[in-house]
Amino acid sequence: MSTPVHDDPLSRERAHLAASRSALRAMREDVESLDISDVTANWVNAAVLEAQIEDRIKALADLSDTPLFFGRLDYLNAPGAERAEGGEGERFYIGRRHVHDADGDPMVIDWRAPVSQPFYRASKKDPLDVGLRRRFGYTGGDLTAYEDEHLSDPAEAAATSKLLQQEIERPRVGPMRDIVATIQPEQDEIVRAGLAGSVCVQGGPGTGKTAVGLHRVAYLLYAHRERLARAGTLVIGPNKSFLHYIEQVLPALGELTVRQATVDDLVAHVEVRGTDDAAAAVIKGDARMAEVLRRALYSHVTPPAEGIVVVRGSRRWRVAAYELEEIVRELLARDIRYGAAREALPQRVAHAVLVQMERAGEAPDDRVQNAVARNAAVKAAVKAVWPQVDPAKLVLRLLTDADFLAEHAEGVLTEDEQKAILWVKPARSVKSARWAPADAVLIDEATDLIERTHSLGHVVLDEAQDLSPMQYRAVGRRCTTGSATVLGDLAQGTTPWATRSWEEALAHLGKGEAVIEELTAGFRVPTDVITYASRLLPSIAPGLTPVASIRENPGFFEIRAAQGTAGVVTACRELLTREGSVGLIAADARVPELADALAAAGIGHLGPGEETTHATRLTLVPASLAKGLEYDYVVLDEPRAVVDGEPDERTGLRRLYVCLTRAVSGLIVTHGTDLPPQLTA
Repeated sequence: MSTPVHDDPLSRERAHLAASRSALRAMREDVESLDISDVTANWVNAAVLEAQIEDRIKALADLSDTPLFFGRLDYLNAPGAERAEGGEGERFYIGRRHVHDADGDPMVIDWRAPVSQPFYRASKKDPLDVGLRRRFGYTGGDLTAYEDEHLSDPAEAAATSKLLQQEIERPRVGPMRDIVATIQPEQDEIVRAGLAGSVCVQGGPGTGKTAVGLHRVAYLLYAHRERLARAGTLVIGPNKSFLHYIEQVLPALGELTVRQATVDDLVAHVEVRGTDDAAAAVIKGDARMAEVLRRALYSHVTPPAEGIVVVRGSRRWRVAAYELEEIVRELLARDIRYGAAREALPQRVAHAVLVQMERAGEAPDDRVQNAVARNAAVKAAVKAVWPQVDPAKLVLRLLTDADFLAEHAEGVLTEDEQKAILWVKPARSVKSARWAPADAVLIDEATDLIERTHSLGHVVLDEAQDLSPMQYRAVGRRCTTGSATVLGDLAQGTTPWATRSWEEALAHLGKGEAVIEELTAGFRVPTDVITYASRLLPSIAPGLTPVASIRENPGFFEIRAAQGTAGVVTACRELLTREGSVGLIAADARVPELADALAAAGIGHLGPGEETTHATRLTLVPASLAKGLEYDYVVLDEPRAVVDGEPDERTGLRRLYVCLTRAVSGLIVTHGTDLPPQLTA
């Protein structure tokens, strides 16, 4: 005999899911049916409104394979108890977006709403007035299971949620997915931190720091939408492959307006076609270069050699050289941007002339002052005293003119450091110059010295440990009036200029007051894998707390001695029999050989940034691009070659640490040469 639907909890929950999807569809249809033909004053307003409606329609999309809600909260009906915002005896379904019925009553509550917070924070010790927390399990988009936790029942033992574990370990194919259903209390505190303050998150592999940063953006847009809509938000990642990997997280949460970029994108004032050796790049990335640039720029301001004579009609008005010099000194003392001071100079000169006119009995107005400021004699004097400066030409001269560099780097850079950054073959022009990435950052600094960079409302900076001090300054300029979320792991710093401490990095960013949080609970990397990788920590980051995996499943882990590429191909073939994505990570120099071996074996593969499919689940990843990526299973080829591919052993070991920690469910390490001794100790 079948159980009636009203007595079957799973059937009731499925019915609520179906009704919620229907309500979401109705909400979308309501927006699609809007007629704006008679509500806009002109075509500009109509175009803006149409764009807003299109964005709203996209935000209301129902992703069939993505759960509309993932949890439920039943609040207690206990008079006199301290109340959560939900109130007495109410029930709320927690999901990715708000859904209401035809009467406006909520069917699904946005996970970012205050009433949803206890879903992540409530515990046996502090139930937050929650009687029951229910988690739902899905297969594709179908609700197939649920799991209850009675927070008010002291007899019910606290246990790790099986559905939570399954969601964390669920095989992945394609781009990064959101973690909204699995956010932990310590992660939720960071996600919901206020907009006014900046936050720095130190997190080892698999602690969810990237996902936390992205969910923080989504939360801030929910809580401060109007302000951030005006000011703008930005997510900065280390490379295009990484940005492609994370780009679907925010749209899945209904946020479509967050811009994504790399630091190189931000400073793209010139075409980058060259490279620096490590020594030159470190010096160019040093914060001392900001002072060298400032000195070089303001060296163009020269004391006036003579006064200015302004002719108006039959009268001649003279501003003496000492008066002009006093105006220049005053502008320099105000410490405003070079360009702003240059624009103010003719108005200051014109004001001095107007004072003389008034003393002579005239009554000049603002139109007269503007006319004087545009006078040919005034413009010529401004050009001589405070000339325009092109930031790229300024940097080019510093890098090609030894005397100019020596003059402005005196006491800042040593002679050897100056020689290290000077170009051997001077370029003839800005366009013909072979600019390196660090040069573009210098040009960005010079540009900001001349004209203030636009500030955004909030910036998320991921994989921050690899930035130079000058790159931090470039990012900081984009959020001078806003806040920042900085994400990284000091143990994964793989550049010669990698961050030594977060306090130092935040000072360069201009956010020295930021709160530093540390995530140490590992959700992604299996226990056996993170334990093995952590053998490297004493050599690469001795002060850091090792990540402790909370995964009950220790994961699949194996080390194999393998000569040539045959063993690597065999390992890939084995892992492809399992469900989920597979990454083959290798030293950059070995990638072409491995690509040929895979092709010869008839195994199709993709490159980083290309989206995996169920037909092609293997990605061949150069070690230099592995950071931030994750795969269900990983084959790591020749750890010794990964270490040897870097300019020094510490950087090489950090690169190896990154590569070892990309697996979610299993790792096979193949090697034909000896493993680094740090792994065998």
